[in-house]
Amino acid sequence: MTPSAARRSRRHLLLASGASLLLATTRATGQWNAPRDGPPIRILHAMSYHTPWRWTEGQLEGFKAGLGDVKAEYKVIELDTKRHSDARHMAERGRAARALVEEWKPQVIYTTDDDAQELVTRHYLDTPILQIFSGVNKAPAQYGFDKARNVTGVLEQEHFAESVRLLKRMVPTVQRLVVVLDDAAMWAPVVQRMKSVVLPPDVRIVAWETIRTFDEYKQRIAAYPAMADAIALIGIFNFKDAAGRNVPYQDVLRWTVENSSLPDLGFWVDRVHHGTLAAITVSEYEQGLAAGRLARKVLVEGKPPHELPMLPTTKGLPVISLARAKKLGIKVHSDLLLSTRVITQFDWSK
Repeated sequence: MTPSAARRSRRHLLLASGASLLLATTRATGQWNAPRDGPPIRILHAMSYHTPWRWTEGQLEGFKAGLGDVKAEYKVIELDTKRHSDARHMAERGRAARALVEEWKPQVIYTTDDDAQELVTRHYLDTPILQIFSGVNKAPAQYGFDKARNVTGVLEQEHFAESVRLLKRMVPTVQRLVVVLDDAAMWAPVVQRMKSVVLPPDVRIVAWETIRTFDEYKQRIAAYPAMADAIALIGIFNFKDAAGRNVPYQDVLRWTVENSSLPDLGFWVDRVHHGTLAAITVSEYEQGLAAGRLARKVLVEGKPPHELPMLPTTKGLPVISLARAKKLGIKVHSDLLLSTRVITQFDWSK
């Protein structure tokens, strides 16, 4: 080992030892315990995306419900990485979030979705700050959470096979499915899970398409009726316009409603509000609720964070867009209307 490598190795050992000592001191002095009296716990919520958005707001609402009567003061920072996914913006927002951590000194950081894990959570592993996450698609080990002692949270896993079955209840003739994705890295584990599920025996995926621009998306939508019976609209956030800017997903979905003749499915309720036909949705409220309950186990019950398992929520909510069904000429049976959440109009027409 060279002298410089030896110095780096000693420095890394000192940092690791200091972090472990700091964490042990935190547990011994009860800094993770919610005080019965005195000032409220400071909780920073770092969301990957932005508001207004049902997905982000619903997670925070659920988190507060799961935390219960713990006295808390909240600050929220929006990393806004869906509307601005370029590396420069993400780096700037990450620095802003970490500056807020240093200035406000929260005892808890609640992060939602994958970008916040990269930009915020991983910078505070094995520190006295309790870190709780939800809405995470990647495996915890990819962020180092499996080895950190101050992190726990809730994974997000989609209901693909269930969504396909719901779509087939509405359109029994669906057999060929094309999957549409943008080029965001977060979709890699989603695709891996989608490929592992067992679909109805008469359904096959005819193409996995990664699309980068809105113009390309429009061209592919026009081509799909010749090759598929339905579309799984999964990644639709990073489509670029002529100026290289992200096209808002609401605009993508409205254009789809106005121009696509094929039924489609997704995994999130806000997509159905904006025109996707059907979804067994990942509940944003359940994600946040489970995360809040984990935080409560640490703050109130004294459970060590690293001993609490990082698991996905399992409850899915069936949702259909009756407005889209009517536009596509699909008649929805009354029993399906009674057993699902029904969206009767498009968000933009309210």
